[in-house]
Amino acid sequence: MNNIKLLDGGFSNQLAKYVNGDIDGHPLWTSKFVVTDKEKCINAHRDFIRAGAEIIRTATYYASIEGYAKHLRLTKEQAIKAIKDAVVVAKTAIKMEEEKTGIHKEILVVGSAGPYAVKYHEGSEYTGSYADQVSEDQLLDWHRPKIEALISGGVDLLAFETIPCKKEAIALTKLLQEFPNTRAWISFSIKNAKEISSGENFVEAATECWKIASKQLVAIGVNCLAPELVVPLLAKLLRADPSIPLLVCPNSGETIDAVNYRWIKGSTRNVADYVEEWLNLGVSYIGGCCRTNAEDTQQMLQQINQWKNKIV
Repeated sequence: MNNIKLLDGGFSNQLAKYVNGDIDGHPLWTSKFVVTDKEKCINAHRDFIRAGAEIIRTATYYASIEGYAKHLRLTKEQAIKAIKDAVVVAKTAIKMEEEKTGIHKEILVVGSAGPYAVKYHEGSEYTGSYADQVSEDQLLDWHRPKIEALISGGVDLLAFETIPCKKEAIALTKLLQEFPNTRAWISFSIKNAKEISSGENFVEAATECWKIASKQLVAIGVNCLAPELVVPLLAKLLRADPSIPLLVCPNSGETIDAVNYRWIKGSTRNVADYVEEWLNLGVSYIGGCCRTNAEDTQQMLQQINQWKNKIV
């Protein structure tokens, strides 16, 4: 019960309170703003900290060396510094909240790493359509400098998020082994209650990752999916291997139109309303993804505390 960790939510949704313009429409997404608007990124992180998040993720999901070069004209060295700066931004937010409240906060900073698909900015993290067009070595070479920058920047953990295909998930677990002192979680993007976005079996992909890197993975799970899909997916994984720690970071219940990058109204239930069923299933890490915000994080915390009180 004491191992339950509350994550932050959709950083872009919270950041939108502070910046002008279309965050979702930029090829670097929130990763742009750790270069152009650090103070506003700090504000968004602080919102999640005040809401009760024990884990905050860096605004680096869309960050890459080539992405920064192409869209902000940064050199490789400047791009690496930008990724490291995202870690500094998150840690600064924690420090500022501690100074304001006078309370030391045990908050982990997690380096967010999105899939290879972010280089395309056309929604293929929700299809995995690129999987047959890229080799494992290409995946490793693309991810490695970012992972190195996040680790040298001082993250506590890594988050491999919205991974749509088994090939990339396996590549990332192998890459993790190049950094034996680093721990991470991996979460998949989902097609339905059985398959990841590529159409491959979720349980097979997840258990293979666990076999490769169980000593370094703190959890395996799902993110940016409709919350009602969580229990069917994770229940199947638990039946296959009850030893795997579970993570869930759903979106608000809306579904993504990955072609036009727009959100379509979905479930009328609040995402926090699902928290009790996830806790009953044994999920250890709970947070939000796209279209969730600090208010959702606060409501999740309330649900977690109510659940704990029930079982004491």
